[in-house]
Amino acid sequence: MIFAPGFLTNGPVLTAIVVGGGAAIVSGVVGVFTIMRGQSFAGHALADVSSAGGSASFLLGVNPLLGFTGMAVIAAAIMGFADMRDPRERDLLTGIVLGAGLGLTALFLYFDITSMSTSGAAITVLFGSMFSIPAAIIPLTLTVAAGAIAAIVAAYRPLLVSSLSAELAEVQGVRSRLIGLVYVLALSLAVALSAMTIGAILSTALLIGPAAAALRLANRPGWAVVLAVAIGLAATWGGILLAYDSFYWTPGHGWPVSFFIVTLVLVFYVMAAVLRAHPAEVRGT
Repeated sequence: MIFAPGFLTNGPVLTAIVVGGGAAIVSGVVGVFTIMRGQSFAGHALADVSSAGGSASFLLGVNPLLGFTGMAVIAAAIMGFADMRDPRERDLLTGIVLGAGLGLTALFLYFDITSMSTSGAAITVLFGSMFSIPAAIIPLTLTVAAGAIAAIVAAYRPLLVSSLSAELAEVQGVRSRLIGLVYVLALSLAVALSAMTIGAILSTALLIGPAAAALRLANRPGWAVVLAVAIGLAATWGGILLAYDSFYWTPGHGWPVSFFIVTLVLVFYVMAAVLRAHPAEVRGT
């Protein structure tokens, strides 16, 4: 049986499907540009830094998505001061922001454990707990997702040009710094959503994995975006299904959703790599 009893009527599962789906869509769209711009490290850094906001939300008793998003946006604004055309300066500032963010995460988690007795905060923030996400967070999730998509759509053409060639963007009069700032803010929203769903440490997998697989298969950026979204949704929803079913494999001890999602992302990437390397053999011709 693929769908264990009650899967489609379970409240936490339906919430996970909506929230996880939103994160997968945004990560797929933003992830393609992240790889094209060579800013995978920035995505990883923002995801880790967002954990400071997530741990602070436990301490303050506020919506966790507000915490993840707020800290990621602040970090993105700071990183936006770097010259996007200079990889050394960009990576240097990113590394500094990453170190500061992780330091804050350690501090807030310490306060969570010692003063609030929330021993599960570290696991939830770092590795996610999708089935414990409250349904009340759905409207904010969809709002954040819509904001990130709107930013990419609004800046699509100049963002694409600057991602493909900085020199071409300069010739066409693209305001590279402004476009770079728009991109990094959209990136911050993407990693905040994925960090809330599968955890800050694992969120980069959802951002980079589907996009990397899609770019191996698609010849055009637009098609790569569509394929990355499809792969991200398949991995996310497939992971939710497998995690729910796992409660029947080991009664009372279901396996983590994040594990299944990241594993499926890896499987899809390997399949894409094999298809790209041996297209004739895969088609049987």
